Amino acid sequence: MPAYRSDGSPDLAASLAALPARTPVSEVARRLLDLFTSGEVAPGTRLPPERQLAATLEVGRSAVREALAALEILGIVDVRPGSGTYLRGAASELLPQTLRWGLLIGERNTHELIELRSGLEIYVARLAAAADGSGDLEAHVERMRSTLGDLGAFARADLAFHHELARIAGNAMLIDLLHVVRSLLQVYADRAVHDDEQARRALAEHEEIARAVAAGDEDAAASAMATHMATAARRIAP
Repeated sequence: MPAYRSDGSPDLAASLAALPARTPVSEVARRLLDLFTSGEVAPGTRLPPERQLAATLEVGRSAVREALAALEILGIVDVRPGSGTYLRGAASELLPQTLRWGLLIGERNTHELIELRSGLEIYVARLAAAADGSGDLEAHVERMRSTLGDLGAFARADLAFHHELARIAGNAMLIDLLHVVRSLLQVYADRAVHDDEQARRALAEHEEIARAVAAGDEDAAASAMATHMATAARRIAP
C-alpha cells in the first residue's frame, strides 16, 4: 500500500516536512528514520518516488537517492527496481540500525560513550537482581576464572557475562542500546584488560556482581557494577 494517495494528499509529505532540517544526505536519512521509527509508516509500505521526497524535504534528488541507498545498506528499506522503495520492518525492529546510524553520522565522543555504557550496565545489573533467578552468571564467572592465563579468552568470557546479565534483565531495548554502544567502543577493547593483575581484579568485580544478582539485592548489584565500570573506564579511556 502506498504511503501517499494518488490524489496527492500530503499524508506522508506533511509528516516529513514537520521534521527539523540540518544538512543534505545524512539529514535526509535522519529525517526518514525519525518518521519510520515513529510508527506512522507500516512495514511493507511503499515510499513516495524520489522527486516527491526531494520536493517535500526541499533537497536535491541526489541527496534523497544517496540517503535511500545508505538506508538500504543498513537493511531499513528495500529498493526494488521498477517497483519502488519499501520500508522493511516495524519500528521496534529498526531500532538497533537507527541508533547505530544516528551515532555514526554524528561526532562520537569516546568519554561520553563510556559514560553511557556505564549507566546502561548499572541499570541492567539492577534489573537483573530484581528478576527471578541469576541465570548462568556463575558459569560465566567460572569461565573467566579458568581463562585467567589467556587474556583473549578472558575478554570473551567477560563479554559473555555481560550478555547473560542483559538477558536476565529482560529488557530488549536496553540490550539493543548496549549492543550499539559496545560496538562503537570496540576499537578500545584491547585496552580493557591487558595484564594478569587487571584480569584478577575484573574477575573479583564480576564475582561481586554475580553474588548481588543471585541474592536479589538491587542496590548491591548496581553498586558492584558501578565499581566495575569505573575501573574499566580508567583502563579504556583514550
